[in-house]
Amino acid sequence: MTRIDRRKFLAASAATIAAAGFGLPKAFAQDAVDFAGETIEWWIPFSEGGGSDVWARFMAPYLAKHLPGQPNVIVRNVPGGGSITGTNEFVARARPDGLALLGTSGSTQFPFLLGDTRVRYDYAKLIPVLVSPTGGVAYLPASLEVADASELSKLGDQELVYASQGATSLDLVPLLAFRLLGLNVRHVFGMTGRGDGRLAFERGEATIDYQTSSAYLTNVEPLVEAGTAVPIFSWGVLDTEGNVQRDPTFPDLPHFVEALEMATGAIPDSVEFDAYMAFFGSGFAAQKPAMLPEGTPENIVAAYRQAFADAAADPDLQAAKGEILGEYDQAVGDGVQTLYEVATTIDPEAREWVREFLMSEYQVQL
Repeated sequence: MTRIDRRKFLAASAATIAAAGFGLPKAFAQDAVDFAGETIEWWIPFSEGGGSDVWARFMAPYLAKHLPGQPNVIVRNVPGGGSITGTNEFVARARPDGLALLGTSGSTQFPFLLGDTRVRYDYAKLIPVLVSPTGGVAYLPASLEVADASELSKLGDQELVYASQGATSLDLVPLLAFRLLGLNVRHVFGMTGRGDGRLAFERGEATIDYQTSSAYLTNVEPLVEAGTAVPIFSWGVLDTEGNVQRDPTFPDLPHFVEALEMATGAIPDSVEFDAYMAFFGSGFAAQKPAMLPEGTPENIVAAYRQAFADAAADPDLQAAKGEILGEYDQAVGDGVQTLYEVATTIDPEAREWVREFLMSEYQVQL
């Protein structure tokens, strides 16, 4: 399936699901469902204090406020196995009664997309009710004298160093991106977070880096203002039809696909590019989905989708979202399905290419 055909397929899927009743009017959903006096568990397969945990704890009171009956919504942390353990447990145990909700992230989606044998969950069987995107910016030292993506060819075969958390972590996205750009990058694995990568960059040990939007604004923009770092591109965001658009937080920066065209003169029609798009969509453009179990009745799904839509528009949430949600539009209502499928779908040929690439280049066994 070509990228264009796949986008048409995803759009058609969203329309089909909306027609099936998941986009029921608010009045019907709230009349049919009442969670008064109930406690809803929002499963997060990560430890307390991480990005997904903070996201869920921020959203939980707004979800409680807008669900019919205003139930108590609590976050249940089930860490282990790089988030695979808790997700497997949710799929095996959660009942489709609206009292259990799952929130994952790109680091949960990646093992699924890669065909990791530990995975016992199938995103196609879960029902999305919210998708939250995030963004990030790639940058270089000013000393390399590269002003923008069109000048990347000035680097020639010069080796760059990237401080990575691992070949199958979210750093798989920059790994694929730098390769598409034709850059000679040595990935040094073992970082415990992107903050470590930034510190390595500041010490001169790393010569190319990216940071998520909030970390970039806080920690890297001062470097740009001081003249020691130069932003090259953002990852971008996806619209509701799966097309890459500029990041609203960085509207003056080209997104990666624009930068790729600036650097190479063309957007490749290749399995490698398809692989990049799949992991970019999962890792950034649709990083954090919230899902109900397979078999959840349509009226409960509709109630959740309406509640998240109302929560996203809540003036109190808008005033408090700050760095947790950033300037990114939350995918809610009927629009959630297309972005969710982008985050959890990969062409089999692209999956096989990535698996073989990781095994041959980095000895990764999946």
